Amino acid sequence: MEDDAPVIYGLEFQARALTAQTAETDTIRFLVGTQSLKFDNQIHIIDFDDENNIINKNVLLHHAGEIWHISSSPADKGVLTTCYNKSESVSLSLSLSLSLSLSLSLSLSLSLSLSLFHHRVLTCASVWRMPAEWESGSHESPDDSSNNPQTLELLCHLDNTAHGNVACVLWEPMGDGKRVISLADSHAVLWDLQESSSKAMMSSSATLEGKGQLKFTSGKWSPHHNCTQLATANDTAIRGWDLRSMSQIYCIENAHGQLVRDLDFNPNKQYYLASCGDDCKVKFWDVRHINEPVKTLEEHSHWVWSVRYNHSHDQLLLTASSDSRVILSNMVSISSEPFGHLVDDDDLSDGEEARHEEKSREPLQDSVVATYEEHEDSVYAAEWSSADPWLFASLSYDGRLVINRVPRALKYRILL
Repeated sequence: MEDDAPVIYGLEFQARALTAQTAETDTIRFLVGTQSLKFDNQIHIIDFDDENNIINKNVLLHHAGEIWHISSSPADKGVLTTCYNKSESVSLSLSLSLSLSLSLSLSLSLSLSLSLFHHRVLTCASVWRMPAEWESGSHESPDDSSNNPQTLELLCHLDNTAHGNVACVLWEPMGDGKRVISLADSHAVLWDLQESSSKAMMSSSATLEGKGQLKFTSGKWSPHHNCTQLATANDTAIRGWDLRSMSQIYCIENAHGQLVRDLDFNPNKQYYLASCGDDCKVKFWDVRHINEPVKTLEEHSHWVWSVRYNHSHDQLLLTASSDSRVILSNMVSISSEPFGHLVDDDDLSDGEEARHEEKSREPLQDSVVATYEEHEDSVYAAEWSSADPWLFASLSYDGRLVINRVPRALKYRILL
């Protein structure tokens, strides 16, 4: 089998929620949440054996509802959050009395009572723990796991239904797993998780203000500035927030021509942010100068749902779209190493030094490295592995998970 060949795994249900198991840095592991209206939803724990190119899976039941977003703790392998739909019935009673006088001596009274049931769907968020033996994966055969699935343990609800439907939950990057932010309609709520995540206390909150019904669509907690900043998307705008005062610090109005779908911070350049949206574009911003994007990509032909910087090599960028494609770009000109990998001159011979000097005079060119077309439906998520910087997974709505690698030639060019 080719070294760069994709590995494909099919879920039996539709799915759009994907995350790497952030705290797991030894094993390549992804978590996938399903969307089924008829059956119990599931979380699939996907382990990838890189040496043998095979996938091992375990399945956990998620009785709470169809999963719209999933995120894992940066500190505890067994803890995760989900945003899911919950249906509740609201009953309305209506009474009607009617009195008719048919003649002087005859009257008729009619009383009518109606009960109406209205189903309301809420998107809620909760914190869960996997069964202890599965936090680090297991070697059960897939059949054992599917036939006898275990259930997630509920730790606590992020109970802010008064604030509206939850779009996503963000963990504090590189934190101790004790702080999360939920974005619900027009509210950003900061929570402190206490007593081993079994209790969530609201710490502070911020509210979107403006005309109309403003709603957050996504957000990203910045790993820079001591984790005191948050970026959010609503409609076509991108906003920055200071979490110490929960106040807005910048706003990029009309960042995209249509809805902004996703955001990600450059892990190595503290002011750089990538965004994507329904205008089919991916844009790069320096939040100190918000009038114009630093760069714009127009490689997709439909809505772009996901944008992700590589955690180690920030020139590598993944985007996923409703055009059924995943694109890997090499954005080296706006990376932390625009002249390529810097080498100590003492380690080079005279001939190598001359070639290295010539090569280092100009920045390297940005390019599309590869377009991955293994999906046949909208690709809603793409995520880099937490354990292997050269490997990533993508998920399409039909339940197809595809694991791919950065092409070997580019990997060695970056490293050497």
